[in-house]
Parts: sequence; C-alpha cells; structure tokens
Amino acid sequence: MPAFGKPSPAEPVTLLRKVPIIECGEKLVPYLGTHERIIQAKPRWKYERAALARESVVKFLHKAADALPQGYKLAVIEGWRPPHIQHRMWLGAFLRWKTRHPEYSDAALRRITNRFTAPLHSKVPPPHSTGGAVDVMLANDQNEELDMVSPFAVRDRKAYPADARGLSETAALHRKILREALAAGGLTNYPSEYWHWSYGDQGWAYRGGHDAAVYGPIQPENWSPNPSEMIEEPLEFLL
Repeated sequence: MPAFGKPSPAEPVTLLRKVPIIECGEKLVPYLGTHERIIQAKPRWKYERAALARESVVKFLHKAADALPQGYKLAVIEGWRPPHIQHRMWLGAFLRWKTRHPEYSDAALRRITNRFTAPLHSKVPPPHSTGGAVDVMLANDQNEELDMVSPFAVRDRKAYPADARGLSETAALHRKILREALAAGGLTNYPSEYWHWSYGDQGWAYRGGHDAAVYGPIQPENWSPNPSEMIEEPLEFLL
C-alpha cells in the first residue's frame, strides 16, 4: 500500500481509491439475536434495514459486547446497506446540508456530504455496501441509547469527530466505553464519525496501513431489493 503519511480523518476518495481490494469471500450473516448484549438501535433514516454484516465483523461485535462493563450494550444502527439506499441517503444528506447552509456552493456541499455520507464510486465502494462497516451506539440494560454528544445537539457536526472537544463528562465517558470495547474487538474507527467502525474495507486498510482491503461490494444470497425503495428520491431523515 502506498505510504500516505498520517491518515486524513476525512479519508477522501482520492486516497481510498489507491487501496486495492482483494476480496476474501466472507459471507454476510445476521448480527441481531446472536448476543444478548447486541441490540438494534433506533433508525436514523426511513427504510428497511437488513441487520447483516460480514462474518468477522459479527465476531468482533461479540468480542466488543463481551468487553463492555456490566450494565452496557451495543446498539447497532446498521451494518450492510445496499447501493441504491446509499445513493438515496447521499441525496438526503446533500439536501439536508443545503438547507442548513444555503450560502455554500454545490462543490462545497458535495465535499461536506461526502465526508459524512459515502458517495457511490466505481473504485471506492461505500463502506456499508461491503458489509465491513457498522454504525454503533452505546445503550444501557433497559435498551435505551445513552448520551454520546451533550452538550451538543444530536446532529451538530461539531460532535461528530471521535475526538470532539467540549463534550460533557457523561458523553465523553460513554464514548470511551464504546471505543475501548470496539477497539478490543478488532474494529477500527473512522475518525470523522465516532459511531462508524469497520474491518476489511478500504477505510480500515487506509487507517491501519494494510496492503489491501479484503471486502469489496457484496449483497446477501437470494436477496432482492424492496421495489418501493428503488426510486430516485432522497431518503427521509428520522432524527
């Protein structure tokens, strides 16, 4: 793998495309119902979630769940995501940023959208479409998601980075617990999003200095998309 120096927290497509993919052939498997301390988080976007990830990723989630202190659970927002949903999510995110920042040019809006929602790209498959990425939050024993962002609002981008400054003691503690468990399990964090962790994809290879990614695009065996979701419209954002 080419030497990039210190990895960029934005992990731009221009650098990720230089990371080769040597597909290992692991299957997608369910992560829900496989461990008592892994639950499904509330949805962030309106569509049908698959609750699947690659076999190694699910094993790492199990290790992470076992590493959590008593009283905590992993709340997985999502693992594998089909490309058409990824595209619609990108459209929704673009429009959301445009509403927030009408003064931004389209080029600036694309840059910020790409940082937080992967675009479709022939040489850089979105991490979730490989089955190697999972979005994870921390929950308590009552299956309630815990504070990870105070004093910021949930969708305040100042709270997105893993090393965000100005967090409350409670939010910082919850991030520390989540980070230590997931890292112990074998997953690595996309530093621009504290909730996004992966193994095997190009982001994992880039941030870890590996020669190649081991996961490329994949879809479940005998899977077919929901026809009602195969439309060229932005996804509806729920939170």
